[in-house]
Amino acid sequence: MLFNSFAFLVFFCVVFPLYLFSNHRWQNRILVLASLAFYASWSWQFIFLMGLSITMDFFCALGIAGTEDPRKRKGLLLVSLVVNLGILALFKYFNFFVGNFEALLRAMGLLSPSVHWSVNVILPLGISFYTFQTMAYVLDVYRREIRPVERYWDYVLFITYFPQLIAGPIMRARDYLPQIITPRVWDWHRFYEGCHLF
Repeated sequence: MLFNSFAFLVFFCVVFPLYLFSNHRWQNRILVLASLAFYASWSWQFIFLMGLSITMDFFCALGIAGTEDPRKRKGLLLVSLVVNLGILALFKYFNFFVGNFEALLRAMGLLSPSVHWSVNVILPLGISFYTFQTMAYVLDVYRREIRPVERYWDYVLFITYFPQLIAGPIMRARDYLPQIITPRVWDWHRFYEGCHLF
């Protein structure tokens, strides 16, 4: 779904009134559902992959903040970094490495020109943005720059918010999470400014 498409206009006309007439907690939940629906319109299969990263980092951050043991803190940070970077490397660079290894073997005469190993690994939409955003969050908690968010769905919204999910920018938790956690107040002036920018 493109932002300048008719489908997005319909999507926006459904989501905005639901958001507008809900209380703060339901506003966040509506935005989570809308963000997941927006992402699913591109590739629903990868919602589970994103969910794995989000859930793992939510609990890694809680675990890091919940202990003073340096080994446990480093261990949880390492789990987050290895899993996230491993997933990113698999999807972003698998074809590159297999293709180059295949070309090297072929140049050395160890592989027939008719043999092809390449597997078409599809790159999930926005994987770099949400991966680096979740890792930055865990690192900020590890460095004690922020406290971990307590409500899972607030954290999910922080990662999946659809206007920035697929195109960035990567949001810093200390700047963005307060906007999610704190109840928002309607302001006509800001609404008009937002419409103008939109």
